[in-house]
Amino acid sequence: MKRNGFRGFWKLGKEEFNTEHFDISKKGVLVVREGNYQYDILELVRKYGSPIEIVFPHILERRVRNLIDIFNAYIRLHDYRGRFFYHYPMKVNQSKDIVLPLVAEGANLETSSANELWLVKRLWEQGKFADRTRVLCNGPKTERYLALIDELDRKGLMITPIVEEASEFEHFKKYKGEIGVRVDMPLKVKAHWDKRFNHFGIREEDLLRMGKIRNLAVLSYHISSQIVRVEGFTAPIRHAVGLYAKLREKNPGLDTINIGGGGGVPYEKRRFYTAKVAIQQIIKNFKQSCAKIGVREPNIICEWGRYVAAPAQLSIFKVLSEKPVSEGHSKRWYGINGSFMNDLVDTWAIHQRWHIVPVNGADTRRVQKTWLYGSSCDSDDKYTAGGTHVMLPKFEHGEEMFIAVLDTGAYQDSLASHHCLLSRPARIVASDGDISLVRKHESAEDVGKLFGW
Repeated sequence: MKRNGFRGFWKLGKEEFNTEHFDISKKGVLVVREGNYQYDILELVRKYGSPIEIVFPHILERRVRNLIDIFNAYIRLHDYRGRFFYHYPMKVNQSKDIVLPLVAEGANLETSSANELWLVKRLWEQGKFADRTRVLCNGPKTERYLALIDELDRKGLMITPIVEEASEFEHFKKYKGEIGVRVDMPLKVKAHWDKRFNHFGIREEDLLRMGKIRNLAVLSYHISSQIVRVEGFTAPIRHAVGLYAKLREKNPGLDTINIGGGGGVPYEKRRFYTAKVAIQQIIKNFKQSCAKIGVREPNIICEWGRYVAAPAQLSIFKVLSEKPVSEGHSKRWYGINGSFMNDLVDTWAIHQRWHIVPVNGADTRRVQKTWLYGSSCDSDDKYTAGGTHVMLPKFEHGEEMFIAVLDTGAYQDSLASHHCLLSRPARIVASDGDISLVRKHESAEDVGKLFGW
């Protein structure tokens, strides 16, 4: 099998799988390309150790730039009269090396807590982003959260609090800036999350009974995360436009609909919708729905955080050992020097499936059906690909073997834990041919301090 054949086998170099920047070197090593730069992943792992996370800002920048460009292109194509605004939801990954490249490429921000808004305040005061950058504030509003919203509004930041429950309206009676409101939309779509019951947002009938809402500018909803079919985007639009039209009767300042997150990532590297297909249908449905009832076409906000951030990070682990799954079973267990429960918690929490490829030995024909297990003592610290298998090179005792888990840039860092007091991985950033170490591998002393030792 030639090198291109191995690339196809591991599903690398394919835009539809978010692996267009990935390749295999002549030595059978995973590489990541950035223009004329090439990063040898095996070389980086040997220099900085494992487990390790590697962030590629150029992938972030390209994805957010393409997302904004595609929305704007279809707005022009359909002669749509509203504008588009992208807001990156910081809960997806609050790391500085993720947030700053996105803002530099035109992303606005969305926060869900007082601490996230504090980070925004700090970045703004340091001049890290322009005054025209917009900030949405979702989530339950604690006293500290409300105080920060008021402070930043007084100082001139374009900040829009999104009211999640009716009691929050009392605080914003004297708020001078624009506000938004989140509706608890009674729809369910095929996605990662069961949204039959949702404690966020205000029921439609309650919103309509309120009549005039001071400074209302944004109608917001969030149907689900990792939406797997385009219909999951279009069905809520038709519903939301109808509510938007009714609310505008007494709130003419309402001019924007926030469709929330949900933009999916093809983790399993199977057939999946593209951003172009989804966005074309989003704009088309907004246009048609508004024309049908004769209402002004709203500005559109989306918060596709996973779509932007996930493909920009790799998590690398060393295979420590292998053993049979059970007698007569064709699969083998591969043990790694990291933890799925700690480092890739969605494996355990929501049974996330990952695209896993070899870092070295990617040009071998000697492959093995495997299941993987982590370094904690917990029986749930494993990855079985939903009961199927992961195809990896055969483990050769006495030889180093590393694997890469792709698309780990969304949620995994902020949800990471220290089960069994395991250390967090080191973290490096690869940009413009240079490597920066932004987090060392935690020592026993570092972890112990977190628990009062």
